[in-house]
Amino acid sequence: MGLHRFKPMPSGRMGIFWTLSGIKDAAVVEFGCMGHNLYSGSCLKQAGMYEEKGALLYTTYIDETDIAMGDTGRLEATLRYVIDHDRPEVIFLQPSAVPEVVGTDLKAVANVLQEDFEVPLIPIGHGSFAISQHKGVQDALTDLVRAVPVDTGQMRPDTYNIIGSCPDLFRYGADALEVKRLMKGAFGMEPVCVLSSDCCVAELRRMGEAGVNLVLRREGIPAAKLLEKRFGTPWVYGRPYGIQGTTRWLGAVGEACKKEPSGAFISFEETLALDQIDRAEQSLFNHHWAYPDESVLSLGGHADVVEGILRFATEELSLKKGVCWCNCPEHGSEEIPYFTENEWMPVVKNHVKGYLMCSGEALLWGKKNLQLQIDNPDIGWRIHPYEAPFVGYHGAVHLVNLWINEYVLTH
Repeated sequence: MGLHRFKPMPSGRMGIFWTLSGIKDAAVVEFGCMGHNLYSGSCLKQAGMYEEKGALLYTTYIDETDIAMGDTGRLEATLRYVIDHDRPEVIFLQPSAVPEVVGTDLKAVANVLQEDFEVPLIPIGHGSFAISQHKGVQDALTDLVRAVPVDTGQMRPDTYNIIGSCPDLFRYGADALEVKRLMKGAFGMEPVCVLSSDCCVAELRRMGEAGVNLVLRREGIPAAKLLEKRFGTPWVYGRPYGIQGTTRWLGAVGEACKKEPSGAFISFEETLALDQIDRAEQSLFNHHWAYPDESVLSLGGHADVVEGILRFATEELSLKKGVCWCNCPEHGSEEIPYFTENEWMPVVKNHVKGYLMCSGEALLWGKKNLQLQIDNPDIGWRIHPYEAPFVGYHGAVHLVNLWINEYVLTH
């Protein structure tokens, strides 16, 4: 690992760990050293993911003897303790870096130990640093829908799953709540499972009953394809940003599940949102003509988030595209390239005019407006999900509110 001034991109192991952490009535047992899990658990609580809401988190702890001799006795003892004291419905097993480096085959170990336990043992993921955080999230989502859902023989067309609402995304809870509000208002539909930030094992098992899967990030596409192949569930990929963008998204969802979205709901939401942003939008438009070099929006974060906010700002409003980048090398494109730390630092440092939205860590370092954060690493506590979202009609009004206040602060 090279030298970094800021937090480096987390490994795939952390992406997997964060994805599993939101599943209630499950336990995550890490076969490895103590420190990583304790530190990660503290970060999850800071992000609003506490144990009573999500999974129970355990680490076996290993010492030099375990490593040298390949001893897995601590894992078996930990599993017995967890089952006796917490009685989880499922236990997810995850290796840390050290066992994987020395060659411990956790899947083989799980197969042997399963004979002694009634609780399903599901090994998921990687302990090494060979994959990125985002690939870890993708692998975890895919492994979850492969291993846990069962065929109940029932499909309920008035329900849906959300795939890809994970704690590594900034304001994941608020965005998921807005999606649920949209689905209730436009279609009268209720969620079966919000994978994985707000779900339990029972909901995971019933994912095959849903009438449609809503994939909120590209890492969830392989999971949606698996569910489509197994249960025939249609899926829609995308995050609903903006007023027109949200209406288009609802139309795409309606086509997928063969339901017509409520025209009355959409008309009310569009009219309300347009009324709320009317004065601010006009001010931004006038500012664009008077000071075009100040109407530039620069964005850094998850590729889906950057693309969605940029589309709303430039296609529905009068802002212009500035320097935009994503935080994952696999997601980089010509329009939204991946920036390393050395590439985004000058953008933040030299930003003077216009609007800059990126991670809290970068905004703090650059002495920029922290209210414009759209990505992690975070620098604050997010212990409740009731903040304003970025997606949906409510998210569109929130974004305009942020931009107009940034304009006021700088003028």
